[in-house]
Amino acid sequence: MMAGAVHPILSVCPSRALFTEKFRVLVENLPPGLSVTLHSLHCSEMKDYWEAFGHYVADNKGTVDVSQEASLGGTYTGKEPMGLLWSMIPVPGSKEHAVLFKVDVETPQEVLISVFQGHLSEGFRQKPPLASVVAERWSMAPGLKRIRVQEKEIEGILFIPPGPGPFPGVLDLWGYEVELTECRPAMLASQGFVAFVAKYVIPGRELKMDYFLRAFEFLQEHPLVISNRVGLIGLSQGAIVVLNMACRTEAISPRCCVSINGSHLLMEESSVTFWKKQFKMKEHTILRNEQNHVTMRGLTLPLPNEATINMENINCPLLLVVGEGDLNFPSAECAELMAKRMHTAGKEHLLTILSYPGAGHILHLPNSNLVRISRYRLPCFDQHGLGHHRGVVYKGWGLFCLGWTEELC
Repeated sequence: MMAGAVHPILSVCPSRALFTEKFRVLVENLPPGLSVTLHSLHCSEMKDYWEAFGHYVADNKGTVDVSQEASLGGTYTGKEPMGLLWSMIPVPGSKEHAVLFKVDVETPQEVLISVFQGHLSEGFRQKPPLASVVAERWSMAPGLKRIRVQEKEIEGILFIPPGPGPFPGVLDLWGYEVELTECRPAMLASQGFVAFVAKYVIPGRELKMDYFLRAFEFLQEHPLVISNRVGLIGLSQGAIVVLNMACRTEAISPRCCVSINGSHLLMEESSVTFWKKQFKMKEHTILRNEQNHVTMRGLTLPLPNEATINMENINCPLLLVVGEGDLNFPSAECAELMAKRMHTAGKEHLLTILSYPGAGHILHLPNSNLVRISRYRLPCFDQHGLGHHRGVVYKGWGLFCLGWTEELC
């Protein structure tokens, strides 16, 4: 047992930081050689509890520095400075396939970090910690402006960095969701971009490609944006849209394009209409395992030879980010075919591919927790009898290709 006169000191520096920033967790004033467990606990906006923990041994100075020392066990092992975040899992008894995801970007993610005596793997709520501290993780940097946009038939959220500007701009398109997803554009704006995330589904409207082209023009014409330094970034359905936009050289000239687990499919109709047709024609390709988990990569297989975008029309640097374990899209196969077409067109110098073995469909912000299976709903599910409950699909681990975008924009 630890002597009662010893009072461990636990610190997290910085205690308030952006999601993209690393922090240092340090425990001092411990007896040398003492076994301890570092534990993190977070209550999400969905009221789900998440935790991570690592096993450490104090050095001869009575110190545990998570950024320098290896975890001997727990939800992560080895030297992982941010393991207390990225390895978070639902606490025992949580609902099945919960997802840790920040919705309100104007409030922080609060994480309670504690140190316990001994190497523990359960029962953290029943044991008193030696010390605890709260760390805040933010999507928005201080002074960042969040503005709701509804003009020129465009709807979305605009994020503007502090300062006089002008700034480079990024049009950010998430996957096929009804609600806007603001974490990534907020983080981009925190790095010095004017970022605009356009709404995907507007009741009573069929949003075709011209809608997203107008969104690009809206951002390009903003007085705080450098008009010739506007890039595109998209994930999933959003990646399909930005690839189609990058080929429309007669309409726009993006500075760069980032496609995360996307496809070269041609989008001449609205995304809603497109996916309704896909589900109607290829519902038989949607697979369920014994646990009723759904995978949908067969919807776009085999890869079409026609009805695809003209890769030879792309004149800007293009980054394809691929999760090799993606079970929603055949992302790796699509990237390979797009690379061949860029080579044939003599434009391979514009192409960069980042491919990650084992990574799934949703490649998210830095230090995000790793989630293999999660829940989300596609409207087409209900229309084609794929369950009155929510479809469950493979997602993946966290990643954010911000550095590449900074360099080119």
